[in-house]
Amino acid sequence: MKRLVNLFSLFIVFAALTAQQVGAADTKAGAADKPKAIPLSGKVLETMDGGGYTYVNLQNGQEKVWVAIPLTKVKVGQQLTLMPGFEMKNFTSKGLNRKFDKVIFSGGLANAEKIEMSPSAIKAVHQGVPGAPGGAPAAASKAAPAASAAKAPAPASKTKKVTKAKGPNAYTIAEIYAKSKKLEKKPVVVRGRVVRVSQKIMKRNWIHLADGTGSSAKKTDDLVITSQELPKEGDVVTVSGTLYNNLDFGAGYRYNVLVQDAKFKK
Repeated sequence: MKRLVNLFSLFIVFAALTAQQVGAADTKAGAADKPKAIPLSGKVLETMDGGGYTYVNLQNGQEKVWVAIPLTKVKVGQQLTLMPGFEMKNFTSKGLNRKFDKVIFSGGLANAEKIEMSPSAIKAVHQGVPGAPGGAPAAASKAAPAASAAKAPAPASKTKKVTKAKGPNAYTIAEIYAKSKKLEKKPVVVRGRVVRVSQKIMKRNWIHLADGTGSSAKKTDDLVITSQELPKEGDVVTVSGTLYNNLDFGAGYRYNVLVQDAKFKK
């Protein structure tokens, strides 16, 4: 009996050592397979927007590289430092109708927190959806409510009519939808009531505005706005921002009209 116990003990020790060696081997293999994050910092040589991204041709050290980041105001000649990104080869942008030999996808502008993001997290930030392979961090996973907002407009039709803003570039929400193509990438001013707010999604706040104009059947009575500012639901505000058409954040979530980087005034 004692001999049997000793043999069983030896078996347990052997099994533990074997499992430890296999685990170490798996860790080394995983480290070898993990994509290398590419540091990104330099001068903007060219920039364009499409499909919900801003594409930047960046003088990254000795190399010129194309980088895709969430929609951001960028100017040629500007010095940028971006979050380290991950390369994708033979990438076709439907928004730009252009194929790139390679694009580096980054979470956007670097900040003081020095956030480190995995390839799946980068994907989640760009697509606006959680659940990418490997799991996205909480900050990226919060992208879903913004996308959901595109499919589930606030009950704007119940909003009483709000007096139109005055001055240049002022429009009602119905006029913005009617003239959206002419207003592409142009400043607009609109006055309305805040009917829904989703906070801190993809580093911005998403606000639904209604002014009593437009058609609920045609979905032209609810205007989605992004901003660093945070108005309260129910407030009547005057909004100024830049209008964009046909922004696609992936997973079937698409905004026909979106006002970006808005400022609010009561």
